[in-house]
Amino acid sequence: MAEPPRPFRVRGVGSPQKFGVAAGTLRGLLRKGCRLLQLPLAGSRLCLYEDGTELTESYFRALPPQTELVLLGPGQSWRGCASDIERLLAALSSHRDAVVEAARKLLTDERAPRRQKLLADLIHNLSENILAEDKEDDKKWFEGLESRFKNKSSYMRHSCESRMRGYMREVSGFISNVHPAARDAYRGVIDLMADKLKSVKYNGCYFDRTEEEAARLCTVEGWFSCQGPFDRDDCPCKHSINPYSNRESRILFSTWNLDHIIEKKRAVVPELAEAVKTHDGREVNWEYFYQLLFTLDNLKLVHIACHKKTTHNLSCDKTKIYRKRKQNHEIS
Repeated sequence: MAEPPRPFRVRGVGSPQKFGVAAGTLRGLLRKGCRLLQLPLAGSRLCLYEDGTELTESYFRALPPQTELVLLGPGQSWRGCASDIERLLAALSSHRDAVVEAARKLLTDERAPRRQKLLADLIHNLSENILAEDKEDDKKWFEGLESRFKNKSSYMRHSCESRMRGYMREVSGFISNVHPAARDAYRGVIDLMADKLKSVKYNGCYFDRTEEEAARLCTVEGWFSCQGPFDRDDCPCKHSINPYSNRESRILFSTWNLDHIIEKKRAVVPELAEAVKTHDGREVNWEYFYQLLFTLDNLKLVHIACHKKTTHNLSCDKTKIYRKRKQNHEIS
């Protein structure tokens, strides 16, 4: 007994136009689709629009009516929605100015909040001036900043340096919690770390896209990727941002955190204070604490949503708190 015809929506590769086609068998649907889209029957096949799964006769019989299908001609392929996204991205890139202008016109009359957000984000992302570095080439990026900043990289370096200076102030401010008898020793350690930090220019290189690849956290274009929460090796949401692209992204980047894996306030600084108090003639390994406080050995760049403020429950390595004593070997 012949299967009753069921309606499907069929489109070709590279075309958003959809056609209503009814058929009771896969072969019948394929024949009608090829005639409609003027494709040869030999070598053509049908697949799901959603994920690119090619249809068999048994799979076809299980499909609900109005399923969206893509008709592939000989040599053509379809990877599901990703194929449409790739074409969209290519169109946005090659016709950026025209797309931005069209989106602005649509936004003027749009009243639906969700569509307003989508259009505003599209305009924002396509209005980037990533490659511009100097102030005269992207004046809007510098709005609200001190006049001393003449290029983007100099400001981004300053942004990172400011974070490091803030960490140093926190370490210095902890001295009131240090045992009075150990405060001089604590100050001595702080002075050593401060000199080291100055010598490397407060590690401003981390945010500077003009630095060598090994020294910076971003790509040469200025893209930063979230390194994920302290207890993960990656970012589950694949957060990324380019603060060099436009003023809004520059401002939003300030909400990203350089998070201490072993916590600064709960673990590292208290351990340092305890080390200078109970050194018992041993030399505090200040460089170890410096690495934990100011370097990527213990810092992760994270999106605010990946910044877990819960207790990390991680502690300093007890074997590295003091320098190892040199052993003297007597020759008899």
